Amino acid sequence: MRTISIISQKGGAGKTTLAVHLATAASIERVTLLIDTDPQATASRWGQWRGGMDPEVIDCGAPSLLGDKLSKAEALGAELVVIDTPPHADAMARQAAKLADLILVPCRPKAFDLAAIEASAELVTASKKPAFVVFMAGPPRAPLIYQEAHELITGKFGLPIAPVSLPERGAFHHSTAAGRTAPQFAPASKAAAEIAALWAWTREQVHLSTCEQAVVFA
Repeated sequence: MRTISIISQKGGAGKTTLAVHLATAASIERVTLLIDTDPQATASRWGQWRGGMDPEVIDCGAPSLLGDKLSKAEALGAELVVIDTPPHADAMARQAAKLADLILVPCRPKAFDLAAIEASAELVTASKKPAFVVFMAGPPRAPLIYQEAHELITGKFGLPIAPVSLPERGAFHHSTAAGRTAPQFAPASKAAAEIAALWAWTREQVHLSTCEQAVVFA
């Protein structure tokens, strides 16, 4: 089983959007579980809106329980777990980082978000796990903004950048409000193509081959 932790010490960075889209894309190929550790329970509510569609979403309110949740998931046949973490919750974020095979740090390419990424960078660096920043909710066409953000994050904080970003798209907002994802809401959209590309890249980072889901998580 592989574990991907979505971590950012800043609210509004796009953690839940990234978590639900990756987990749903993965669930087409792999038995996938999404663990919501955020007290706001946004991912859990989204899971309820889906009416039983994959991926299954469970909550975890205490860092000490997270390892047990992962062990149970693996025992029940899960092949991939995506962990959505809360902002400003060092204990949970550190535990999620400790248990991860891959850490993704969502970040908007904007001044306040870039200034706040230092805490996230320190946390993931201390974990010594593979980690990448994923640019979220930026302008679709602003290469200079992304270039400047890329140079700051790699140069000052030493974190690599994922080759696929998720710019501001209406499909992300409309789909999550309906308990869906962008590829389900608008299959031919640019957002859907970006999610497919991001999942294909992420799958390689955790060394999962392409396959159809063969087991149902129970």
